[in-house]
Amino acid sequence: MGDFATRVVQWQQTHGRNDLPWQNTRDPYRVWLSEIMLQQTQVATVKDYFARFLAQCPDVNSLAAASLDEVLGLWSGLGYYSRARNLHRCAQDVMHLHGGRFPEDAQTLQTLPGIGRSTAAAIASLCFSERVAILDANVKRVVTRVQGFDADVAVAANARALWEVATALLPATKQASQDMARYTQGMMDLGATVCTARKPLCAQCPVQQLCAAAKSDDPTRYPVRSRKLKRSSQAIWMLWAQSPTGEVWLARRPTPGVWAGLYCLALFDSELALRKALPPSALEHLQCEPAFIHVLTHKDLHLHACRVLLTSKSLLGDGRWVSAEEWPGLGLPAPIRKLLGRTEN
Repeated sequence: MGDFATRVVQWQQTHGRNDLPWQNTRDPYRVWLSEIMLQQTQVATVKDYFARFLAQCPDVNSLAAASLDEVLGLWSGLGYYSRARNLHRCAQDVMHLHGGRFPEDAQTLQTLPGIGRSTAAAIASLCFSERVAILDANVKRVVTRVQGFDADVAVAANARALWEVATALLPATKQASQDMARYTQGMMDLGATVCTARKPLCAQCPVQQLCAAAKSDDPTRYPVRSRKLKRSSQAIWMLWAQSPTGEVWLARRPTPGVWAGLYCLALFDSELALRKALPPSALEHLQCEPAFIHVLTHKDLHLHACRVLLTSKSLLGDGRWVSAEEWPGLGLPAPIRKLLGRTEN
């Protein structure tokens, strides 16, 4: 495997992705922001959010100074909102604990909110050339296939062993300062564009000759993961209450729970519970739409939107009336934003 890293570096330079908006920089703020956004999210989706985020928060200082509502508003629709809350906390810690500068080593980076081992390694290697391995989902696939690592990566001991395997593949120490950034990017690019989950393009892979999985003619059996997360479903009834002047009733969701920390329509476990929350005079004007499904990672939400006009602006518990000019800037769950957007068209 002596020339593995060399092949990856050379391939990245000529065939890898080199035009993404967070590439060709050693700015740890931009690399960190992109790494957090790219967790569980496709590159095509992240591009627009990344540009919009930088326009409002161009550096760690401006992000730390922003309110959580502003950050959630910028993040709205990207999903996995704990990432946004950790992003905000991390920026504040960088300002308060590290003088506004990101730590330059992976071990210290891991002490910051929302930064795990692989993300810390990505920042440290891409920005500061630290010789440290990353193991995001794409890179994990490359490493297990190249090495024929067939132990169950859902087992903690095997996952730890895989880190050691990934570290052994890194550029030699004398080459690390020169090659680490391109090597790390190359591993991510290989997993994303060539060594894909279902139909790997082995003929285009620069390390095919070194790859145990390619030689076995069954690369898709790697990585081995026995533990499967079970999907569940949940029915939610949403009260879409509007005032005569076009305001909508929104409340901040509690933590923990679905859409924690975001502004949302009032949610109920049943239509009966929703109806009990309304004054009797409003019930005859209540209109419940057919349910639609919103897919989360491990759960399907069956959402029922019930719309009503409250002429007296009756209070509905904790929450407030929000104008059509204000709500687009708030952190809203994607399906709520889509619903409210219908009134704007």
